[in-house]
Amino acid sequence: MPYGPTPNCSRFDELCRHGWDDGGSSRHHGEVIAAPTTNPRVLILDDDLTVSEVVARYLEREGYQVETITDGSRGLEQALADPPDLMVLDLMLPSLGGLEVCRRLRSAVPVPIIMLTARGEEADRITGLELGADDYVAKPFSPRELTARVKAVLRRAGGAMSTTGPADSRVLQAGSLEVDLVAHEVRIADRLVALTAKEFDLLAYLMRNPRRAFRRDELLEAVWGFAYGDTSTVTVHVRRLREKVEADPSAPRHVCTIWGVGYRFEP
Repeated sequence: MPYGPTPNCSRFDELCRHGWDDGGSSRHHGEVIAAPTTNPRVLILDDDLTVSEVVARYLEREGYQVETITDGSRGLEQALADPPDLMVLDLMLPSLGGLEVCRRLRSAVPVPIIMLTARGEEADRITGLELGADDYVAKPFSPRELTARVKAVLRRAGGAMSTTGPADSRVLQAGSLEVDLVAHEVRIADRLVALTAKEFDLLAYLMRNPRRAFRRDELLEAVWGFAYGDTSTVTVHVRRLREKVEADPSAPRHVCTIWGVGYRFEP
């Protein structure tokens, strides 16, 4: 049974009507819409043409170049051959599922990914986040909300954590752990550590506020930009972060749990 927005959904019908009433030129499935080459490119990988068309219209009106593909294998091939600036990825795809697309893509290139999931499918959301997805939106959703999240993820991936202060303030350090905010790199004893954009932002935010305990909802708002939402996103990213920067993730030295509160960074 399809779980995405359909033309029978009255709210989505209204959004569809607004989505098409933009005066834009016609678009063809699988084609990149003409736009300035400096504008971010977004690949929508979803087999629901209604969803992808409406989302594409909203993104195009914001100046993004958009390509839509309905097949998982073909979408992965396209993303690997010519990586987009961001992928909007549905989990239920023909030929190759969204979770496998996410796993293969993130193992090869650091493309930010926003997953589209069925409402209530917590296991899929957590698995996707563990595989490296940056965010998720549950269906049915508002295209305006998805557009806002695309903007937020691209802003963070584009270096929103950079500073304009002295050179030494652009490097955060705790023991052998070093975070370069300008180069967007993390090293442990001169060994480069590969983090997703969201993992990097979370680590940098915690290191900028050492020994301050944060609730999960506070981190969700500060790092993800969401005033409300599923705080399991934070939990999953903290676990992944520990696996990459802690010598013993089960007994973390830096990213510590404060029971009954949330998390704190110990320098």
